[in-house]
Amino acid sequence: MKKKTLKNSIFLLLVASLFTSCDKTQVFDEYKTIENGWQKDSILKFSFDHEVSKQPENMFINIRNNNDYPFSNIYLIVKLEQPKGRIKIDTLEYQMANPDGSLMGEGFSDIKESKLWYKEHFMFPEKGNYKVSIQQAVRQNGKVKGVEKLDGITEVGFRIESLALQK
Repeated sequence: MKKKTLKNSIFLLLVASLFTSCDKTQVFDEYKTIENGWQKDSILKFSFDHEVSKQPENMFINIRNNNDYPFSNIYLIVKLEQPKGRIKIDTLEYQMANPDGSLMGEGFSDIKESKLWYKEHFMFPEKGNYKVSIQQAVRQNGKVKGVEKLDGITEVGFRIESLALQK
C-alpha cells in the first residue's frame, strides 16, 4: 500500500510542477472571490511590491463569470496607486458577451474567464508597494443609478506578466 501511495504522490508532484512551470511570464497573479453578487460599493484591493522596471510589463484584469451575468459588457473603475502616492484612475469598459448573448472568455463549463487588458507595456517608475483597486460601475440603459448587486461574477483577479520572460 505504501508503494502505491508513494507513486501517486510523485505523480501528483510532477503534475503540479508541470502546471506551475508553464506560466513563466507571471510576475503577480491574485484572485478575489465574490460571494452572492458584486456589490456596487465593494472595492477589491490588490497589493504587491515591485522594483523599478527594466523591461515593460503587461497588466490584466481577469473576470470569472457564469451564465447569471445579465449584461453584454462590464464597466470597471480601476485605481493604481504608486509607492509615493501618485494615483491613476481609469473607467474601463469591456465586452463580456457575443452578439448572440453567449459569454465570451475561456472555459468549458458555464464559468468563463476573460483576460482583459488593463495596461500594456507598463514601466513601473519606482520601487515599493503598489495598490490596485477595482470596483464595478455597471448601469442599466437609461438609468443613472448604478447596479447595486452585479450577479454572475464569481471571481476578479489582477495579473502582471513580464514581456522579457515570454521569449
